Amino acid sequence: MANDALLLADIDAFYGDSHVLHRVSFRCGEGRLLGLLGRNGAGKTTSINVAVGLLSPRRGRVAIYGTPVAGWPPEAIAALGIALVPQGRRIFRSLTVGENLAVAARKPRGGLPKLWTLATVYALFPLIEERHHQIAGSLSGGEQQMLAIGRALMSNPRVLLMDEPSEGLAPQIVAEVMSTIRRLKEQGLSIVLVEQNAKLVFDVADDIVILNSGRVAVEGQTAELQRRGLDLRQLLGIY
Repeated sequence: MANDALLLADIDAFYGDSHVLHRVSFRCGEGRLLGLLGRNGAGKTTSINVAVGLLSPRRGRVAIYGTPVAGWPPEAIAALGIALVPQGRRIFRSLTVGENLAVAARKPRGGLPKLWTLATVYALFPLIEERHHQIAGSLSGGEQQMLAIGRALMSNPRVLLMDEPSEGLAPQIVAEVMSTIRRLKEQGLSIVLVEQNAKLVFDVADDIVILNSGRVAVEGQTAELQRRGLDLRQLLGIY
């Protein structure tokens, strides 16, 4: 449907001969935050790679605001307004903070006014504004994560995908990152949050999808799943 910011439908995906995703379907509604959970190897990052064009599905449908994009190159999908904060940050370590942000700058789709500029990203992350001229590779892990989020925002996306943004961060920094995600959600940005930390996701997500062995095991609105008392221990290996 056109009001789905992102749709994956009946996706089969392979790495070589290895069948990784089995008829995976989920959707992120416009202005909503979808939490994508699962153990290591469950298919979370593979789903994201399919969404942004880094991996073409063998079958199934991918759509961004109703536009079918399965098999499109990543740059064409990005031009529709989708941005990725990748696992492990993947900032340009030899460039300065300011250069990392400037290289990602893109006008919003449809001629809308820019929401995200250097000024607005620095207002969101004052700490990295202080590091404007610093080489990105010398930043702390938390600062690099802030930079990775800021770089994605500089493309003025309609859909933001975040792959394990809390990975390797101290608890205080994780709290700051999650506070940022809440603020972006409040501004109406459509977000897919990939995480292993179920508590973080249930605290912020509107909808939840749990993958297990490349298949959708659970899906639903967060409040409904909480009301049902969903047992995450077997699904996520939480004991």
